[in-house]
Amino acid sequence: MDMTYIIEQLTALANRYAPDLDEEFIIKAVGISSLKTYAKGELMARAGDKTSAAGLVISGVVRSYYIDRDGNDITQFIAGPGSLCLDSGMFGFDEMTATWESVSESTIMIFDVAKIKDLIFSDAGYMKFWTDMLESGMRYKIYRENGFLVENATERYLHFKKNYPALVGLVPLKHLATYLGITPESLSRIRRTLKEQDDRPDITIC
Repeated sequence: MDMTYIIEQLTALANRYAPDLDEEFIIKAVGISSLKTYAKGELMARAGDKTSAAGLVISGVVRSYYIDRDGNDITQFIAGPGSLCLDSGMFGFDEMTATWESVSESTIMIFDVAKIKDLIFSDAGYMKFWTDMLESGMRYKIYRENGFLVENATERYLHFKKNYPALVGLVPLKHLATYLGITPESLSRIRRTLKEQDDRPDITIC
């Protein structure tokens, strides 16, 4: 894969949290990383695996999921280009908290957790970048929890479409449904109702 594209993805991630982060950090991060391509449907890591490595999605879409006590596959997180994945170790966990799967053919930049943390903690600017990422992750968690508390299923779906428009058509409905906390049948009804509303002609009363 073209190194320019990889650096662009890293720069996009950096700009999301720390626009002033220098290119030296990106070059160093690339230097301690490797690329791995996963086939569609391939398992990347299982819950309980060691967390010595983490990743950044360069291309494709991946998801984390867990199996509940009834044997249901529940999507926890969906990640597209520029998003972290396999990242339990970055947050202090010794074992993966969920199973990771490649939803489409995906290229992941894999880096050693200990080495990337050493790099981050070697510079105050890098530490600010990491702090901003942690704060963003916490906001995501709070917004997601609030969605289940105060939004109905349709509102959660529309919220996802608004925030992640590029992912809607790439994620199988069965995975998107469990991410939203509903059944695939309910999601199909929601999508059908919204489409009917969009297709309904406006009626002007003169």
